Amino acid sequence: MHMTRPWLRSVTPVAPPRSANPRLGTLLSAAVVTGSWAGLFSLAIYGLGRLLGVPFQIVLRQGEAPQQLPWYLPLLLPLAAALLAALATRLVLGRRHAKVIVLWAGALLALASLVLPAMQPDTVLWSTRIWLLVMHVVAWFLIVPQLARVAGDSSPAASEVRAFAFEAR
Repeated sequence: MHMTRPWLRSVTPVAPPRSANPRLGTLLSAAVVTGSWAGLFSLAIYGLGRLLGVPFQIVLRQGEAPQQLPWYLPLLLPLAAALLAALATRLVLGRRHAKVIVLWAGALLALASLVLPAMQPDTVLWSTRIWLLVMHVVAWFLIVPQLARVAGDSSPAASEVRAFAFEAR
């Protein structure tokens, strides 16, 4: 037996049936858990920043004066983003390379989301922008890889590899 194929040493005797593949409910559950954790971490970052004197004054609309970021937004926005990401991830469930698609799409969306804090007008302090950027990165780090893992479990190749490992014995 050649050991360059690690799946040949699998302890799973039979690949799970396709009915056990993740569905929208699995994605939504993962989104609620990871979005909640991302929200809690973002709220902690917000609280720490406020303790250190970061004003968190942001401009919501062009031409308006900076306004205080409400404390509940760092808690709720990551959860909302995770739920929307789960709905978008549903589009690739069961496709080949679903995990990679979700990782790349999530990374691109995370990069796009960094534009809003980074491009605030000059009236917004850089300390506020940097702390907001950190919150975005933390949310990406907690949400996207988990949704990608769930999507990867639905890939046809995942079941085929497990089934092949059983046949090769």
